[in-house]
Amino acid sequence: MELAPPCDSVPFEQRNLPKGHQYIKDGNTLLPYQSPVNPLDLEAGQEVVSVLEKQMGRLVLEWDFSWVTKSGFGVRSAEAEAMRLVFKHTDVPVPEVLFTDFSPDEQKWDTLDDEAKESICLQLWDLISTIRNIPRPPEFEGPYQCAADGSPSRDPMLEDLQKPARPLSSDSELRARIYERYIHSGGTRYENSLLDMLPRSERSVFTHADIAPRNVMVDEQNKITGILDWESAGWYPDYWEYAQILRPAFCGDWSVWMEKTAPQQWDIRGINAARKVLF
Repeated sequence: MELAPPCDSVPFEQRNLPKGHQYIKDGNTLLPYQSPVNPLDLEAGQEVVSVLEKQMGRLVLEWDFSWVTKSGFGVRSAEAEAMRLVFKHTDVPVPEVLFTDFSPDEQKWDTLDDEAKESICLQLWDLISTIRNIPRPPEFEGPYQCAADGSPSRDPMLEDLQKPARPLSSDSELRARIYERYIHSGGTRYENSLLDMLPRSERSVFTHADIAPRNVMVDEQNKITGILDWESAGWYPDYWEYAQILRPAFCGDWSVWMEKTAPQQWDIRGINAARKVLF
C-alpha cells in the first residue's frame, strides 16, 4: 500500500481518496498517514483508511486494517441480492464479513507451485457447481438471462442497445443480442458465421460471471475463504462461467489451470470471436 504524500488536512470526500493511499480519518477530515500506525493508539474517533480500489463509481475502503466497505453510484443493488441468494442457498463464502488474514489470490498466484494452483482451481469449480443450483425466485421465472435482482444485464456482450432494455427470454434471443452488438460495434470478420459459431444452451444457471484472481480470497493454506464482487452475478447460459473464466486478460497461467481442471468444457470460439470486438 502506497502512503499518502505529506499534505495538509483535507475533507473526507471521494475526490480526496486516490487508489493506493492511506490516511487517518478524524471525523470528516483526512490527515496524513505516517507508517507504522497501530489503530489502537489513535485518539478516540480516529480511524486508518486505506483506499483499495476506486473506479467506475465504486470506492472500496479498508478501515483500521480490519474490515472493508464498498460504496458509490457504481455499486448495483444486484450485487447485494446476489450475495443474499448465495448466502441463503449455499455455504459458498461471500463477504458478509471480511477477515484481515485473507490475501487476494491475484497477488500470490504466480508464487504458488502446481499442486497449490490445482487445489485452488478444483475448489473454485466445486463452489461454482454449488452456486449453479441456486433456485431462481418465482418472480424471475420469465427471463432466460437476468441479473440477480431481475434487472437486465450490463455485460458488454448482452446489454441492450435499445431503451428500455428488452428481456432475453431464450437462448436464441441471447445469441441474437450478441450478434446485434457485434455488428453494431463494427464487427465484420464473422458477420456471416457468428450466429452459427456461438454456443447453444437451453438451460440458464446462477453464475458469478467474474471469477478472476482478484476476486478470490485464500488463506495461508491455500483454502478459499471468500469470493468477492458479485455485481455481475445472475442467471446466464450454463457455459457462461466457463467462458468468462477463460478470458485472456487474467494473470499468468490462471486460465490454463482453470481450463485444465474444469469438470466440463464448451466450444466458446464464437464467444471469443465476438469478444475481440465487444471488449
